[in-house]
Amino acid sequence: MSQTTTPKLRTRKPTGIIPWPKILLEGEEKAGKSYVAAAFTGCEKTGQAYWLELGEDTADEYVNVPGANYVIIEHDGTYREILGQLEAVHAEAKRAAAAEEPPVVLVIDSVSLLWRMLVNWTQERGRRSKSGQNALRADPDAEVKPGMLLWNDAGERWNRVMYLVRTMPAIVLLLARGKEVNAVDGNGDPIPKTKTWRVEGHKHLAFDATVWVRMLRGDNRAHVIGARSLHFQLPREGKSLPMANFSIEHLVFDRLGCTPHTQPRQAPELAGDLTQPWLRKVEETAEKGGVEGLKKLWPKVGAAKNLSRDEINVIRSAIERAAAELQNPPKMGDPIVDPSSEAAKLRAAAAARQEQEQEQASESDPFDDDPNWMSGT
Repeated sequence: MSQTTTPKLRTRKPTGIIPWPKILLEGEEKAGKSYVAAAFTGCEKTGQAYWLELGEDTADEYVNVPGANYVIIEHDGTYREILGQLEAVHAEAKRAAAAEEPPVVLVIDSVSLLWRMLVNWTQERGRRSKSGQNALRADPDAEVKPGMLLWNDAGERWNRVMYLVRTMPAIVLLLARGKEVNAVDGNGDPIPKTKTWRVEGHKHLAFDATVWVRMLRGDNRAHVIGARSLHFQLPREGKSLPMANFSIEHLVFDRLGCTPHTQPRQAPELAGDLTQPWLRKVEETAEKGGVEGLKKLWPKVGAAKNLSRDEINVIRSAIERAAAELQNPPKMGDPIVDPSSEAAKLRAAAAARQEQEQEQASESDPFDDDPNWMSGT
């Protein structure tokens, strides 16, 4: 009978180092959010600053703000390319941190319009769905509400962006729109003579930020709504901390206590299993390296000492599918299938299980006999 081995406890002493903040800077239109963000990009205590413009049109002009010094990240407006550029900034921030260089700065203007893009994408998918098409045929003006699975897909795309933001060893400014609106009850009905404040974005946006700052038009103060920091003594619940002559530099290096001479520890990436990072690598390799890149990736999977045989099978099945799609792209007239839809995910999972069972039934890799495929050479 085999004996189970108790894992060895791994611990370390806390460093006390303050991590680089992720600052949610929200407020009314024309309150100066982009202005103070641009002014911070030229801070002498920071490194290269990147400006990711999403739906706004101020990035080119605001380089003229006194002290501003940043480069604009170019993209084609699609989620895939926006995510890819964020991954590139994430990699650069990790490189700078490892080299003990000043921290990278990233400005996203705005996350409100990023979420609006995902909302529009979800609503369009709802209208394209079978039930949505049926409803619109019966009534062209019918209200089509996307199902929960579609909203989950939008939430997952948002989470992928926010995960990069949270784990990035950099100072990140998340610009968002905020305004006072009529309060509503649990049924969505307005509550008479009652106002509340709403930040436009995903409902978990505030949780992803280290510090939450609000700017109001006509008010020369900024208001700190919340901060995950030992250096802030905020008023009692429901009250904000006003800051006159507000600047991001003062907030980061004076009030939060960050210092350019210390490097916060980089948190390890969270993954449900060991296949997730590899599956993302398969997708990236297929996009950038094609079939030849996938061939080079194949032996690396088998050589990974921390992967089980089942995990290797899952990853190699993904490589096979990616290569097959590159070698046999859809033809004109073929039905278009959204790869992020639940149906596509289920079909892919079923295919992966079938291929895994076939591989487990064989003692050798299925491509060992094919010198032109994933031979490992």
